[in-house]
Amino acid sequence: MGKPVIGVFALQGNVREHLEMLTQVGVEARPVRRPSELAQVDAMVLPGGESTTMEKLARAFELFEPLQKRIADGMPAFGTCAGMIMLANEITGGIAGQETLGGLDVTVRRNAFGRQVDSFEADLDFAAFEAPYHAVFIRAPWVERVGPQVEVLSTVSSGPATGRIVAVRHDRLLATSFHPEMTGDARLHGYFAELVREL
Repeated sequence: MGKPVIGVFALQGNVREHLEMLTQVGVEARPVRRPSELAQVDAMVLPGGESTTMEKLARAFELFEPLQKRIADGMPAFGTCAGMIMLANEITGGIAGQETLGGLDVTVRRNAFGRQVDSFEADLDFAAFEAPYHAVFIRAPWVERVGPQVEVLSTVSSGPATGRIVAVRHDRLLATSFHPEMTGDARLHGYFAELVREL
């Protein structure tokens, strides 16, 4: 593959910040709001936001089912915070009838770390990185169950949430509980770009 084209779900969330991070790591980044735009990208980033609102907007713009099919067919995707919930096969603490795009064999607890006032920052160890990654958690989910094919990339190392899983990879799907676009550290976007380049 030459220069990958990575889309960012642009109906809600920190779209501009993700586009900037992707550009930093040397890929072509595009906002995606419609099926015609989805058809032109090699991979997708699903940003933070509000997962039930993201589902409703995706359906309103006729993007939900095409996106679900592309992911099922093997398109790489990177979900952050609410994006992690959108990729999960199973959620707890969700709203009745809430549906996800699926593909990631995990169970995610919505708003697991608490409300907005419980937002926090932490330094996380990643096997893929030499130095810790400074993560920003805002009304964040965590992973309660991982399937046999899912690799745990990072867990919380201190405080009341010690041991909670906050970053995973399942084949071509990557997900974090936190907001990597808010840190100025482009290593996770670079990690995802490499995953896409390997196709």
